[in-house]
Amino acid sequence: MLHLTLIQTVLHWENPTANRAMLEEKVFALPEKTDLIVLPEMFTTGFTMNARSLAEPMNLTTFRWLKQMAAQTGAVVTGSYMVQEKGQFYNRLIWMEPDGSFDTYDKRHLFRMADEDRTYTAGTKRLIKSWKGWNICPLICYDLRFPVWSRNTGLAYDLLLYVANWPAPRRTAWNALLQARAIENLAYVAGVNRVGEDGNGHAYAGDSSLIDPKGEVLFRQDQSEAVFQTTLSLDELRAYRERFPAHRDADDFQIIF
Repeated sequence: MLHLTLIQTVLHWENPTANRAMLEEKVFALPEKTDLIVLPEMFTTGFTMNARSLAEPMNLTTFRWLKQMAAQTGAVVTGSYMVQEKGQFYNRLIWMEPDGSFDTYDKRHLFRMADEDRTYTAGTKRLIKSWKGWNICPLICYDLRFPVWSRNTGLAYDLLLYVANWPAPRRTAWNALLQARAIENLAYVAGVNRVGEDGNGHAYAGDSSLIDPKGEVLFRQDQSEAVFQTTLSLDELRAYRERFPAHRDADDFQIIF
């Protein structure tokens, strides 16, 4: 079993201190113990291109905050924020475990319509982590539009995560693609988006969701802040895959960089 927590929230524009404090209150107020806490994309700032002023080197404030949150909750805490490393900027997801071990995923598909591709450096490797018997693949926002990158070859993962700042005008695509990714990959899919309005005047409708491998929506919250907790069964997932082994007919392919 996997105890999962999704946090959909308003984000304070370009204010890491306020966002960490707000999220800390939500985490410590969780009504149930959990194994995995998922925060939105750029949870310290909102989706901003102001990387030169706001990006942090690794192992500084937000990294240490994540380490503290994981240690105190006994859960993995994950989400993305702006990181500066070797003169480049990354929209980087941190996967932080309670013992302080961690891994990273740099957003592969950068949103050119907001000049993200001119601001940040794209990642080149996918991340799949094992936790509580589950294999989990975390991706970031615009990655959702590219099914090849998320393809579950050989059933490598059981749960696909998307952390996002996905604007309200494109919510139809968000909801449809989350369901598609679950169906085609025979996996649970969780998408965690933000709500409210950012400093550029863009509105976010939330629609944070949990989808089962049949495409059924188990949870979806629009417009308002929400904390969703649930328990997922790996035995149920495996039983469904045995009854409907569509992955055996998947096409082979190779990603070329």
